Amino acid sequence: MSENNSQNHVIRHVARRLSLSLEKTQAITTLLDEGATIPFVARYRKEITGGMDEVALQEFLEMLTLTRELLARKASILKSLQEREILNPKLQKAIEEAETKTALEDLYLPYRPKRRTRAQKAREAGLEPLAHALWEHQHTLPSLQTYINPEAGITAPEEALAGARDILAERIGESPEFRPALREKTLSQAKLQSTATKKRDDSDAAAVYSDYFHHSESLRRMPSHRILALLRGAREGHLRIKARLDSEDAVEWLTRRTVKSRGAGGEQVRLATEDAWKRLMAPSLESEMLSLLKQRADEEAITVFAQNLEQMLLAPPLGPKALIAIDPGFRTGGKVAVLDSQGNLKEHGVIHPEGSSSAQQAAQQWLEQHAKKNGSTIFAVGNGTAGRETETFLKKHFPSFSVLSVDERGASVYSASPEARREFGDLDLTIRGAISIGRRLQDPLAELVKIDPASIGVGQYQHDVDAKALEKALSSTVESAVNKVGVELNTASPALLSRVSGVGPKLAEAIVNYRNTHGPYTHRAQLLKVPRLGAKAYEQCAGFLRIAQSSHPLDASAVHPERYALVERMANDLQSDVHELMSSPQLQAQVQLQNYVDEKAGVGFPTLKDIMAELAKPGRDPRGELEEFHFDERIHNIEDLVEGMILPGMVTNVTAFGAFVDVGAHRDGLVHISELANQYVSVPSDVISVRDVVKVKVLDVDLRRGRVALSIRQANEPS
Repeated sequence: MSENNSQNHVIRHVARRLSLSLEKTQAITTLLDEGATIPFVARYRKEITGGMDEVALQEFLEMLTLTRELLARKASILKSLQEREILNPKLQKAIEEAETKTALEDLYLPYRPKRRTRAQKAREAGLEPLAHALWEHQHTLPSLQTYINPEAGITAPEEALAGARDILAERIGESPEFRPALREKTLSQAKLQSTATKKRDDSDAAAVYSDYFHHSESLRRMPSHRILALLRGAREGHLRIKARLDSEDAVEWLTRRTVKSRGAGGEQVRLATEDAWKRLMAPSLESEMLSLLKQRADEEAITVFAQNLEQMLLAPPLGPKALIAIDPGFRTGGKVAVLDSQGNLKEHGVIHPEGSSSAQQAAQQWLEQHAKKNGSTIFAVGNGTAGRETETFLKKHFPSFSVLSVDERGASVYSASPEARREFGDLDLTIRGAISIGRRLQDPLAELVKIDPASIGVGQYQHDVDAKALEKALSSTVESAVNKVGVELNTASPALLSRVSGVGPKLAEAIVNYRNTHGPYTHRAQLLKVPRLGAKAYEQCAGFLRIAQSSHPLDASAVHPERYALVERMANDLQSDVHELMSSPQLQAQVQLQNYVDEKAGVGFPTLKDIMAELAKPGRDPRGELEEFHFDERIHNIEDLVEGMILPGMVTNVTAFGAFVDVGAHRDGLVHISELANQYVSVPSDVISVRDVVKVKVLDVDLRRGRVALSIRQANEPS
């Protein structure tokens, strides 16, 4: 297949699978192939995509990639068959028309080079004609003496029949006629069964899986978290799992399609059919099912993780305000970082608010001194060990200050990271952690991008899912969040800049080095002077980078530089300038958008409406305003919880089986999916999100296992 024909095939396949026009599919494919990023295409090429968002474009890219992989696999298979001189027109047509990789591999299975099987040995012994005779003439047996071959190990008629059955069993087991149908039957009818292994004991590790020691559940209905739990139990040796159709039903289904006579030959075909299922098809399809279940569970778990991560990244920022951040601790005290409005460290120290009266007095004096010196009236307190106690101390001694609890997940990971060493190489890890806590209150996105997303801990079974797929999805989520918000070019860290469309780590370092050498950027076009940042990278990144103090007013907005001339024309037509147009709603209302539609330049109403929205609110932050949240003052640890309490809480994690809520007890409580709402909930993320503030009722407190059961549904029922 020529390169042009191959590309046309890809375009047709993607267009058909996604229900898109050929023209749109070709245009989007060209954009992506030329290096355009998904955030850029979603934001600045709406006329081409028809307004597809990032989710739809990501789906497009995945389908495009899968289609090209399928095409490459077809070419590889056809080449292999041709070289071995076993390709025929019918087989070639079937391969070329295969719509999925599974269908393609089913077609190739009978011809795939394999190790020396029982069937292969039988063929080498000359038993292929006997197998053919049994299949075609099932009412009787052919003469078996013809097939006696001592040199090949065939010394008796039964040995000849056994070899012929091996050939038939392999033929039946690899048939593209039977495998797809049995695969579908397995998916729709089979059960996943688990039993305890001999390794079972009374250890805590085994007890985790006690609910699955005698478990059976439909493959089709099994939720992702249970699949991953069972697979982990099997991997650790506590469970034995099976995913098969009922053997009798499967053999009966096959037999109706293979056995055409009750004669002696038909009996041999029946035996071969039973062997085909039990020895070849059942284990093979079971392996496929477990792999498919794992893939499905991975996809669902990764989707949940990505949704949770996005909600954390897009949490409302405090903004540029000076504050004092505290990483609490009992034995070693609280590590304190005094930060200015830009997150720069001004002072650091250690306080002991849980110590003696003199230690408490010293802590109060230290904080008073530095709060006054720094102009701070805000405390950011990590929500880990001693967090609630530290909050109580601060509220008592600083009643006019804001005391805000900060989720510190991942702060210790940042503290030991290369990024932290680069920023604060001379500081202790614990002080770096306090700095991170303060900065993630000022701007969660700018700080969390410095941490490996998988270490933030807002998913389920993240250590069990495919690591590469997880990293790819989370990386895409981070980049999407960064580009939705936009980045201030003159203050952004290399870690943040590296997530901007078209930039990456090396260019991010180059951008910062240029800034350090030449001073703050005064206009976007200066980026073209950065070494190795060419026109294509500039096109992709410029619209997502902001310069608050720029020589051009549009540099502080999301209007792309390629549209500056268009905005200037709008202003000129109103006998004004860009600055006045941006500051005057009256002038903006006079802009007649239809006058600026230019199909050749790719300017339609979607782009024009985006431009007008930016002129109205340049560089608007989509994250909203931070609202203060406070725990119930009675709750400091799990022992303070009493069944029946109604408490405020904040959602920290959403999974397939419910949501975890922090009520200030140092142990997040679980709101099971059945307790989320008064109506039926199939997907928790449909009704609840990370960082949602909720009211919960305490249902149960298990001190021994450190577990808390909560209910949102019951907390909101009329009393």
